[in-house]
Amino acid sequence: MTNSHEQVPSRQRKRFPEISSRAYEHPADRSALVALRKLSGFDTVFKALSALLPERSLRLLFLSDSVRVSDAQFAHLNDMLRDACYILDLEKVPSMYVTQDPRPNAMCIGLDEPIIVLTTGLVELLDEEEMRAVVGHEVGHALSGHSVYRTILLFLTSLALKVAWIPLGNVAIMAIVTALREWFRKSELSADRAGLLVGQDLQASMRGLMKIAGGNHLHEMNVDAFLKQAEEYEAGGDLRDSVLKILNVLPRSHPFTTVRAAELKQWAESRDYQRILDGHYPRRTEDKDTSVSDSFRESASHYAESVRTSKDPLMKLVGDIAGGAGDLGGKLRDRFMGNGAAGGGSNGTGAAGGGGAGSAQGEG
Repeated sequence: MTNSHEQVPSRQRKRFPEISSRAYEHPADRSALVALRKLSGFDTVFKALSALLPERSLRLLFLSDSVRVSDAQFAHLNDMLRDACYILDLEKVPSMYVTQDPRPNAMCIGLDEPIIVLTTGLVELLDEEEMRAVVGHEVGHALSGHSVYRTILLFLTSLALKVAWIPLGNVAIMAIVTALREWFRKSELSADRAGLLVGQDLQASMRGLMKIAGGNHLHEMNVDAFLKQAEEYEAGGDLRDSVLKILNVLPRSHPFTTVRAAELKQWAESRDYQRILDGHYPRRTEDKDTSVSDSFRESASHYAESVRTSKDPLMKLVGDIAGGAGDLGGKLRDRFMGNGAAGGGSNGTGAAGGGGAGSAQGEG
């Protein structure tokens, strides 16, 4: 790792001296991490794995079989890396490698010191500004300390496959893997925000996510239409679709791409993002005074607001339950069967418009 920034950003961008990762972390990232650390036995497993993980072997593997980014190799990526560290004020510039893999991907791993890895599929897919957001995304992981848990997730996932024939052992490991995946999906939303702080170009971030979803065919894609997919995904279907969404996302380490795009656009239009650009953000010097309980309350508030505003059938049902909605059995049946908006019928008791028994049932 390098200890200095030899270049400033290639175009004028705002810099954030001493910025704390709390400034851009998604509330769900923080709450999931708190929950992860409270998982029974996790601290013991974490300490044991920290000693067992072959991190030195991992570093030697990339050194021997990938291309290390430097002034002599992938110089344009090296400039982006230094720019990102300069903007987020990360003093030690992580080592970065490009590895041969046609699948577009990037990761930040390592226990003692983070390593950033980009695949050739990603490097060949994105333009300069799109790649800048990705590099900023990975530097955001490094600043947040996500690389430690990512490394353990990779190790445990591999271990779970090896001990799948041991019923109880596999169950114990998969419980931790599931918790880690849930947290890591939330941490990706945080890192997307860090990427936007580095690139400071929302359209480039959107284009990059679209390309990851649909390939290098920008002339065939449209940002607004792509974001509408996220709306349709969230609001469409009934409770059966809500359950399928959960099952589809459980094995993934990343949220779905349209969801990431919608989340990032919403944050970019928020007051929180503008305040950071204006220089009003938490500093690292204040991290030691941060209350875990306050962070948890903030996260809980975020979840409550998400449930309240969500268009997903399951989340709307949860909101109804929390609000003490009547005829819970009927609502559950109708939403699971996709009849939430159906009118007519003789079994309605809570008629739209406040009518009496026998009125046509309508669910608002």
